[in-house]
Parts: sequence; structure tokens; C-alpha cells
Amino acid sequence: MKLRALLRSRCPRCLQGRVFVPGITGLVGAMNEACPVCGLRFLRESGYFLGAIYISYGLGILTILPVAVIMAVLLEWPLAVVLFLSLLQTVISVPLFMRFSRVIWLYMDQSIDPR
Repeated sequence: MKLRALLRSRCPRCLQGRVFVPGITGLVGAMNEACPVCGLRFLRESGYFLGAIYISYGLGILTILPVAVIMAVLLEWPLAVVLFLSLLQTVISVPLFMRFSRVIWLYMDQSIDPR
């Protein structure tokens, strides 16, 4: 149940409220200040999501590096092509990783320090 709520970007306390604002602004990362259902504050303080940057970085390494290695080593594609496709993959995946890493950070924080 919690995994499903995490994947759907729902509140870590009630598993119902949306973490991100609906619409295009939510797709680029605009968050609700608090859960519309239970009132849990998502945006607690300045710099709160610093740990989410590390999670996002890890997600990027786990997904982009293996693809680049396969293209460069196994398929022996030219370096310029590998770098271009890696850059393209990064540009596409960064917004997804940013959103997902913030939700993971909220769930980790809620499990360590429930409010």
C-alpha cells in the first residue's frame, strides 16, 4: 500500500493527498505546501530537500551510466553519439527523478521523524 502511494506521489502520512500540484506546474515540480487531506507540511524549511538531490543523483547514475557503457563498450558506438544520447537521456529523466526523489525523501523523513 505504501509503495503504491509512493509511486503515485501521495502523502507519506495519510497515503491520500497529492504531493504535487495538479497540472503542468506539478509536472515540473510545483509542490503543495501541505497535504490537502491530513495537513502534513511538505515544504518544512529552506533546504529541506537537499537530501533529495543525492537520491536524484543516485537514480541518474543507476539509469544513465549502464546505458552509456552498453552503447560505448558492447555496441562500440562513436563517443560523440554516446555522449549525445546520454545527454538526451539526462534531460528527459531529470524532471522525473527530481519529483520521485522528493517523494522518496518525504517518505524517508516521515519514517524516521513522524509528525
